[in-house]
Amino acid sequence: MATVHHWTGLEARALRLALRLSVRTFALDELGVAVGTVSKWEKLLAATEPRPDTQAILDTALARADAAVHLRFETLLSEAGRPAVRPGQRVTATGPRAWEYESWTDDLDRAVVALSRQNFAFADNLLNRWLTRFKPPELDEQGLYLFARSTALLGDLQRDQGSVIGPISAQHSYVGARSVFTQLDIPRRVAQLDLSLAVVAEMSGKLETAARHYETLAVDDRLSRRDRARARLWVGTALSKDGNHDYAARVMLAATREFEDLSEPDDWSVAHQKLALAHRGVGDLTKALHFIDIARSTATTDSPMQRVRLDTAHGHILLSDPATRDDGLQVLDQAAKRAAQYGLSHQLRSIEGIRNTSEGATGPRRR
Repeated sequence: MATVHHWTGLEARALRLALRLSVRTFALDELGVAVGTVSKWEKLLAATEPRPDTQAILDTALARADAAVHLRFETLLSEAGRPAVRPGQRVTATGPRAWEYESWTDDLDRAVVALSRQNFAFADNLLNRWLTRFKPPELDEQGLYLFARSTALLGDLQRDQGSVIGPISAQHSYVGARSVFTQLDIPRRVAQLDLSLAVVAEMSGKLETAARHYETLAVDDRLSRRDRARARLWVGTALSKDGNHDYAARVMLAATREFEDLSEPDDWSVAHQKLALAHRGVGDLTKALHFIDIARSTATTDSPMQRVRLDTAHGHILLSDPATRDDGLQVLDQAAKRAAQYGLSHQLRSIEGIRNTSEGATGPRRR
């Protein structure tokens, strides 16, 4: 992260622009100084210096800004010919230039959107154009942050495609990204990757290990309240997969209430989907259908992945009742077609497993 050792009007203006605040809001709400003071800084730039007490206020404003603000701040200063670096920080001629940092950041934003739509080929292209262009030893802190974020997103891509463990997998990418964020001393990002690695453990069948990790992360102050609620929900998911449906449902219900308090409709919908499967596990199909209907009617995301998950859960519940078995198989067929269309191999394996279990219990499907 950037550190300014001596503020002038130039650095102050760059911070305002990085925060995307008006002169008035920056002066009054962010710094608590007169609007005229900030206007003077912006007029004189490097020819004026804030007072010592105001220098400290600017230090605090920069320190509490998030990584995206730091990135914009450093880019603005680089373009102005005034890089903000720590004493002794390595700056190499082979590393990215200011405009490349900006392009890299834009590509990461586009990759996030592509992943939400399961456009894996496009997301892979966006990420690897940077991951193959630069190596960590070439990068300063700004570049390392982008490299780690790119690697984490590559892990998300690999996880969604079903490549969970192995040398080219979500697990490998998450471990690499976690190492860089640890080096950069960004605890929140490290904890988020711990959460992603717990998901990998669950997906690879290590349910007890995943549940223990989720339980620890559900009370980890490094994570946001939303991420802690997700960890609590996933405790229930792992327990339910391991056959502990009653306790899983209680844990999930607590997470559902948390999402309601946080006004997170998509997470709230997903939580009801998980609750439905837990009640299916204990044989309460009435409650299972009630919760899956809530999940299907309240989902706001247009993600193919979530649509496949919802349909898979719905089909699984319908398949559990002989009276609705044929309807369940039809819903699963639709989910399988969509999963195949978007390359969701992990979901396809899950659907096939549900079908096989059903046929083993009731005999082969009538054609």
